[in-house]
Amino acid sequence: MNNIVYAVDFILNLDKSLFGIIQNYGLWTYLLLFLIIFCETGLVITPFLPGDSLIFASGALAAMGSLNVFAFFIVFLSAAVLGDTVNYYIGKKIGTKILEKENMRFIKKEYIIKAHTFYEKHGSMTIVIGRFIPIIRTFVPFVAGMGEMNYMKFIAYNILGGFLWVTLFIGGGYFFGNLPFIQDNFSFVLIAIIVISIVPVIITFIKERKDAKAY
Repeated sequence: MNNIVYAVDFILNLDKSLFGIIQNYGLWTYLLLFLIIFCETGLVITPFLPGDSLIFASGALAAMGSLNVFAFFIVFLSAAVLGDTVNYYIGKKIGTKILEKENMRFIKKEYIIKAHTFYEKHGSMTIVIGRFIPIIRTFVPFVAGMGEMNYMKFIAYNILGGFLWVTLFIGGGYFFGNLPFIQDNFSFVLIAIIVISIVPVIITFIKERKDAKAY
C-alpha cells in the first residue's frame, strides 16, 4: 500500500521529483529515465510506470535548462523502441504459455485480452495507436509477438509509433512547460494527460458492455 501511495505522489509531483533526481544524479538521470520508459513499454509486469507524464515533465524541465531536450528525445525514443522490441520477443517466446495459466501473480490476463481485442480491431496500426494509451501500450507489443506478427512490419510501426509518441509529449512539455498557467497547475496538467490518455480505453469498455448486453 505504501508503495502505491509513493508512486502516486511521485507522479503527481513529477516536476519536483525529476528536479530532485537531476540535482542528485546529474547525467545519470538520463539512464534512470531510459530504464523507466524501457520497463513501462518492455515488461508486462510494469504497466503502472509513468510514460506520457514523465516525457512531458522531462520536456518542461529541459525548457528550463535543466538538461538537454535533444538528449531526452534520443533517450526516450531508444527506450520506447527497444522496450517494445523486447516485449514483442517475450510475447513470441512465452506469450501463449502465460495466457494459458489460470493464475498469474504479476500479470493481469484481462489486460492481455483487451490488448488482443484492440489489436484485432485496428490491425498493424495498433502498434502506433497503442503508444498513446496507458496499459494498452505495454501489452500491445506482447500481443503482436504472441500473434507472430511479421517482425519487419512490427519494427516499422514500432519506430513510427515511438517517434510520434515521444515527439508529441516531449515537444508539448518543452513548448508549453514554461507557461505560467502550466507551471502553477503542473500536477493538474499531468492528471489531465493521464485521464485523456485512458479515455479511449473507457469508451471501448463501455461499448463492449453495451454490445454484450445487446446479445
